[in-house]
Amino acid sequence: MTDRNSGDVADGRNPDGTFAKGNAGRPKGTRLKVTRAVEELLEGEAEKISRKALDMALEGDTTALRLCLERIAPARKDAPVRFDLPPINTAQEASQAASAVLLAVSEGEITPLEGATVMALVENYRRVLETSEFEARITALEARK
Repeated sequence: MTDRNSGDVADGRNPDGTFAKGNAGRPKGTRLKVTRAVEELLEGEAEKISRKALDMALEGDTTALRLCLERIAPARKDAPVRFDLPPINTAQEASQAASAVLLAVSEGEITPLEGATVMALVENYRRVLETSEFEARITALEARK
């Protein structure tokens, strides 16, 4: 084993500390020593710690209260969007659905961000329909030969 200053580092690193060619670093799935040490330290103590946090929250500690509430009822990152959207079975109907999304946004039924998200779904589905239609046409043409 040589030291870091020689340029031939036994741990797979270059003299500047970066990983040498062919060494991507830690193998996937391995945990850092600190993470393992913390897990071992907390092992069997989770219930006591949770109880303490709840007791502190009930005693008026606002930080503990916020922490407990965030775990009990986390903020939703996404919510269902409900508005009238016509069925989409063709690329032409996808155009009608896009118009329905724009109308829903303009009338305040859904937010612009929700509209953009739904519009992306409609566009992706339109591409799937278009690809399916092309595939059907090609199959029909090949069958004629």
